[in-house]
Amino acid sequence: MKNGNEVKQIVIARLEVLPKDKKISIGGEGSFSRDELIEHVNKEDKIGKKIIEVEMDFLRSLKEGII
Repeated sequence: MKNGNEVKQIVIARLEVLPKDKKISIGGEGSFSRDELIEHVNKEDKIGKKIIEVEMDFLRSLKEGII
């Protein structure tokens, strides 16, 4: 398992390829720009942790051939 800092770097790298003007909705939390999401991941707050969880679930599913 990768340490927390490596995971954050992977998630941030994936977020950085999104267009700056794209908004992503996080359930009932609202819509966030790419830069706002990166900020939340860096802070490791509730939204940042959710983004990390979603991204890592996606990457695991991709690795396992589920998607």
